[in-house]
Amino acid sequence: MKELLESYTKYNLWANAKFTEFLLGLDPEMLDKEILSSFNSIRKTVYHIWDAEVIWYNRLKGVSFTDWPSKKFSGTDHDFFKQFVEHSSRFAVFVDDKTEAELGVKFKYKTMDGKEYENKIADTVQHVVNHSSFHRGQLITMLRSAGYTELPWTDYIAFLRERIK
Repeated sequence: MKELLESYTKYNLWANAKFTEFLLGLDPEMLDKEILSSFNSIRKTVYHIWDAEVIWYNRLKGVSFTDWPSKKFSGTDHDFFKQFVEHSSRFAVFVDDKTEAELGVKFKYKTMDGKEYENKIADTVQHVVNHSSFHRGQLITMLRSAGYTELPWTDYIAFLRERIK
């Protein structure tokens, strides 16, 4: 389990870094262009991925949020994307620092509306990576609908192939 979760969190970091590199190369207006999806712009979708990663990381550390972290962000696009990748790195380090047994432990947390839940650390880490992958897939669809054809390939198998080189 630990080895797989280490690979998943490193993959998540790799994929978020690839997307960051691509998105920083776009015209900044493209980040806010309205595009039909769960979140109606690329910026809102990336902010949502970051929000979820920040919130879940902090829940794992015993801290609950009552609002989305991105609502308080006021830096530049470069500042945001730097934080985005750095936070994904923190998630990978978090898993690396845990033992197999620790990853199987349940932890309690509160949702933003104050409801309390309990889940295993391992299940939560897997959820976070799956959540981020889902929304990166939406980003690909949004970018394709905006006319972009040369997009970063962020599939897990691409990450594994790159690691083998």
